[in-house]
Amino acid sequence: MFLPKLKDTYPLYLNNKAEQPNTDLAVTDKFTGEVAFRVALADAETIDKAIVGNVAATEPMARLASYEKQDVLMHCVSRFKERFDELAYALCVEAGKPIGDSEGEVTRLIDTFRIAAEEAVRNYGEVMPLDISERAKGYQSMWKRVPIGPCSFISPFNFPLNLAAHKIAPAIAMGCPFIIKPASKTPLGTIIIGEVLAECDVLPEGAFSVLPASRDGADLFTTDERLKLLSFTGSPAVGWALKARAGKKKVVLELGGNAAVIVDHDADLDDALERIVFGAFYQSGQSCIGVQRIIIHEDIYDRFREMLVEKTKTLVAGDPKDRSTFIGPMISEGEATRLKGWIDEAVEGGATLLCGGGLSNGNMLEATLLENVEKDARALNEEAFGPLAILQKFSDFDGALAEVNRSEFGLQAGIFTRDLFKMFDAWDRLEVGGVVINDVPSYRVDNMPYGGVKDSGLGREGIRFAMEDMSEIRNLVIRR
Repeated sequence: MFLPKLKDTYPLYLNNKAEQPNTDLAVTDKFTGEVAFRVALADAETIDKAIVGNVAATEPMARLASYEKQDVLMHCVSRFKERFDELAYALCVEAGKPIGDSEGEVTRLIDTFRIAAEEAVRNYGEVMPLDISERAKGYQSMWKRVPIGPCSFISPFNFPLNLAAHKIAPAIAMGCPFIIKPASKTPLGTIIIGEVLAECDVLPEGAFSVLPASRDGADLFTTDERLKLLSFTGSPAVGWALKARAGKKKVVLELGGNAAVIVDHDADLDDALERIVFGAFYQSGQSCIGVQRIIIHEDIYDRFREMLVEKTKTLVAGDPKDRSTFIGPMISEGEATRLKGWIDEAVEGGATLLCGGGLSNGNMLEATLLENVEKDARALNEEAFGPLAILQKFSDFDGALAEVNRSEFGLQAGIFTRDLFKMFDAWDRLEVGGVVINDVPSYRVDNMPYGGVKDSGLGREGIRFAMEDMSEIRNLVIRR
């Protein structure tokens, strides 16, 4: 394959401009472990300057015409297409994401900005009659959405492009200035987005800043009262702690998952097999909606278990730059060692290791299937965030739904069934943000409402829904 050349160093973006105050952040190739490039780190003074810039840009951003915001977003779409190979290769290096998955994420990046460009000219309000009683005769109301103001974004390592895009693109479409802190392990994708935005002269100075920063040094992203919204994607422990310290600002949290898929006795097993193996192990399971629990009807359990094990054993692991690779490295040796420990702990507690479980090269964990896992095992109850799936058996559909709901998480769930009544029953009863029928919970389209309940977070992504979070309603009452 053609391998674009990455630079040795990359800047941060402060108030729309590239700055290189240092090269303090070393970013590694997650497969080789070698330093791939170095990036500038922002300190507290730089973050404060960015917030000052955001505040100054608040009114001019709000006054941008809808077509001007659309033009900015469509410029990004065009430039991302031109830089497709570079963006995909950057993901492959900094995230260790297999090249096929990397290209898929760049495609979603483009989709997300294109959807935002469409929504930028659809920021509708409503005419509302108020004459619901005699005292309100002659009154009517109109309301519209207005930008909430400066926004603070913190994005994670696993989808460095698309999860940043789900914050940046709706902010531009709504007319909100923002600062964003990309994950320190994977900052390059967001920096390239900043580089493209810097080409847009219509954006007022201070409209955006892209600021890689240490967690300890990024306190202002959370606590500063000049910022009106905090949108965080990451672990539940960090997310809830940030919410507690966020003060008066609105908080949107996209947190962890422990996603389950139910396979009923009437499912198309060949189809379910392909989708579930993909949903469990794509990008080494490092997805908050990756399949972690596979709940299978007892009538088909033995047959489907055999199919799952056979298919999982065929997955190719190795260098993510090789197109034959399906399982690449986990993000770090620490994360791989953690999950390997959970697998070993489950086996020691009586679980059956059906396949996988091996760890090599520090962060290359094999695609792993377990069954007979104890109900209190960490591997079953906490977020694995790696290439692990656990098989469970059910006899009645009510019991399967109860098992899905037993989790402290509630992001998405999948159900393979042909029964229309079971589909609607699941939609009514499952405590999740989204139910996916005849596909895995890992499925997402970038214009749909996406987000969770319980420990999976607050609020919804999906461009139109994120724009609602980034806005306030301004009402006009008229007496005639």
